[in-house]
Amino acid sequence: MQDRRIKIPELALVAGTRGILGVGLGLLISERLRPRRRRTIGWTLFLIGVASTIPIAARLFRWPRNHEPSRGRESAIMGG
Repeated sequence: MQDRRIKIPELALVAGTRGILGVGLGLLISERLRPRRRRTIGWTLFLIGVASTIPIAARLFRWPRNHEPSRGRESAIMGG
């Protein structure tokens, strides 16, 4: 398992987007508002949460630019 350092602002951004996603999902399954309004607001918040979480997660969990998986062993196995 790799250790990753996440700065406080990045952590807050991830938490905020997950919160928006959760509120949207909560509205979709609740019965507090009129159905049409609830669905419109719920789906909007849910999709904003999903759409904003994907690029943030991709940025936080990608390989560092200076660290690439070793290719030496693969080329030796494949005869290259």
